[in-house]
Amino acid sequence: MLADRSEGTSLEVGLRCRFEPPLILLAIAGLLFAGAVPAEASDDPPQRWAPVLAQAAPAASAQSLTLPPVSPSRQTDAPTPGTGPSASAEGASFRDCADCPELVPLPAGKFRMGAASTAFDRPVHPVTIAQPFAIARYEITFTDWGRCFAAGGCKFRPDDFGWGGGNRPVINVSWYDAMDYVAWLSKATGHVYRLPSEAEWEYAARGGTTTPFAWGASVGTRMANCRDCQSGSTRQTLAVGSFPPNRFGLFDMAGNAAEWVEDCWNDNYRGAPQNGSAWIKPACPQHVLRGGSFDSTSAYVKPFARFRYDTDVRYFANGFRIVRNLP
Repeated sequence: MLADRSEGTSLEVGLRCRFEPPLILLAIAGLLFAGAVPAEASDDPPQRWAPVLAQAAPAASAQSLTLPPVSPSRQTDAPTPGTGPSASAEGASFRDCADCPELVPLPAGKFRMGAASTAFDRPVHPVTIAQPFAIARYEITFTDWGRCFAAGGCKFRPDDFGWGGGNRPVINVSWYDAMDYVAWLSKATGHVYRLPSEAEWEYAARGGTTTPFAWGASVGTRMANCRDCQSGSTRQTLAVGSFPPNRFGLFDMAGNAAEWVEDCWNDNYRGAPQNGSAWIKPACPQHVLRGGSFDSTSAYVKPFARFRYDTDVRYFANGFRIVRNLP
């Protein structure tokens, strides 16, 4: 049985996850999160980033598979249905079905993983991503999750804490819940979906950069949704795509919702795989989260920052995005 501790005290969370950034008490969430989101943020992925993403080739034709619809209230907030090519063209975003998450193919490549800024992101080491893979352009949303729930593939209905579901990232899901989603989507589409490895996630988040943040040397203003990112919002999740994408065209790799990856937690990178694969142990009790969240300080939204959470615990700042194997 999954442990749902999303309403645990801050002391309990601190004991269970001492490397998680400071977390607010859900008991007063209604008071803290009652403010408005930035004027340009909405429940639909914004179109103002279209020029940035213009290099992505337009999708060709949808496959016949259509996932189960969600309730009418969710359906109105759903991403604009997309269509998908064969996923063979590097850089051209695609979907495996009209209602599937939008994916961005990333090329194979090499990078240096880690930063040696803490004991947990060292040693810095070379990693080779030998095979291209496709990663979700956005974090998995409540709308995406609703389709899985409606189809019976996801058994848990997470709370949106009154912030609104729709195109906000699904939160309050455990690592096991995320694995249920990718198993369902794999079965529904006939393609292999999974959580990214920690190395794949950092490769995607960096977007080919080596700076402390994917967009430069400092946190700046209105570049991400975190405590001190000056996002213009009270502390809560925002609609996916509310801030600029990185150089790979991926949104919210910094902040908004912390993202589960496939790897078990290890205190450092000594002995870590250098081929981009996940670092797995049998029945590991904790898994890695990446990217920080709306409730994290900017130190945790850097592309190399890493922290952990208990595998079976659902928490209101934790979500995920997915990857898909490519031929």
